[in-house]
Amino acid sequence: MRRRLTIAVITLVVATVAVTSIGSFVLIRRAAVSTAQQELAGEARAIAGTFADRAGLTKLSFRKELAVVSSAGDFTSVRFVLLAPDGTFTGDPGAGLGAAQLRPSQLLAGRQVTGHTAGLLAYSAVPTHLPGATTGTPILVVTRQIRGPLNGLRYFAWIGLAAVLAAALVAAALARRFTRPLQAAVDTTGRIADGDLDAKVAVRAHEDPEFTRLAEAINAMGDNLVRARDQERQFLMSVSHELRTPLTSIRGYSEAVVDGAVEDPVAAAAVINAEARRLERLVQDLLDLARLDADRFSLELRPVDASRVVRQVVDGFGPRAGELGLRLDLAGGSEQPCPVVADSDRLGQIVANLVENAASFARSSVVVGVGHDGSRALVWVDDDGPGIPADQLTRVFDRHVTSDRAGASRKGTGLGLAIVAELAAAMGATVHAESPPTGGGAAPGGTRMVVELRPVDVAGR
Repeated sequence: MRRRLTIAVITLVVATVAVTSIGSFVLIRRAAVSTAQQELAGEARAIAGTFADRAGLTKLSFRKELAVVSSAGDFTSVRFVLLAPDGTFTGDPGAGLGAAQLRPSQLLAGRQVTGHTAGLLAYSAVPTHLPGATTGTPILVVTRQIRGPLNGLRYFAWIGLAAVLAAALVAAALARRFTRPLQAAVDTTGRIADGDLDAKVAVRAHEDPEFTRLAEAINAMGDNLVRARDQERQFLMSVSHELRTPLTSIRGYSEAVVDGAVEDPVAAAAVINAEARRLERLVQDLLDLARLDADRFSLELRPVDASRVVRQVVDGFGPRAGELGLRLDLAGGSEQPCPVVADSDRLGQIVANLVENAASFARSSVVVGVGHDGSRALVWVDDDGPGIPADQLTRVFDRHVTSDRAGASRKGTGLGLAIVAELAAAMGATVHAESPPTGGGAAPGGTRMVVELRPVDVAGR
């Protein structure tokens, strides 16, 4: 890249110098031709005035004066020719000039003719009245060789060469300045791609702000990858532990049943069944998260009555709450319709996960509510458990975080709230935790999980 950048800058400078030189050459040449023609036209008129109507001028004196004029000025030739009425010339105008250049019709009309040839020979023809000229109109023809701007072109060539050399030095310095941080960024990203997530791009003082932002972005990416790697390891360790615990119980009780070491096989089967359900729930949570990550879950957003979905979840979870010795109630006012834009099945899954999470920490009761708070449509789940520390309120919905709230009646999978957050985001909703709850009617202490949904009237549906 450094070589290409240097070559590109030098090429640009060379092209600029070439175009400038050629353009200057053309302009200087045109200016020189125009100036020479104007000067020659004035001198021709002055010479013609000198010879016009001269009395007592003999051929010998005429020739001498003409020779003096020719040698006194910077002329290529000074000559007189006769122009007949039919447009033919008698005499040689010199320098290969003919009717095409001298334009006899204009001369016969008494007008001066001035121009130049392709060889940069300027000429000017002036009709002149000479005594004794009776066979035609005397025409004074003065010529001068125009000096081409070659010296100026050489000057531009030297200047251009100096400019190219300076451009080469500047281009090399700029290329080195531009490519050094880019090369450092490429090397660092290569190391990160190879697994060295601790690799950093050095940010130098007085670096260009664009390169500084690039380096900071790469370093931030590396930090995020490190955190993601650590979270993944922690998540895998947590999942491994969650898988190992029910499998150990299932294996232990099943071996005891086989060996006849269990006095109450029905109780042992109940334990095996409970652990199997726990294992099934963990596997299902993992599958749900995998589908969410791959965007392979179905989602049909349409107007839904959130109160109806909440009542169905409460009715379905009632027997399970009774087994856990908990009271599951519906908050007052939750029977009123609450139209929202959501997927009915996914909303039900959100509420079920929140209820199950609350049941894990509640001491005696879980309360589920739904309603409007101003322009917001809310679904909340309260428990009277020990609450969540303030520093964990924003982290409980991360999939790698498992709550260490004291007094939990049973251990969860650590994935239910992560699924709630993913499903809520997919439906354009938000979810947060409050501990202690700030909403009206909440039990003292404990925790409230709140889902804020899109009302139908706000969504315009």
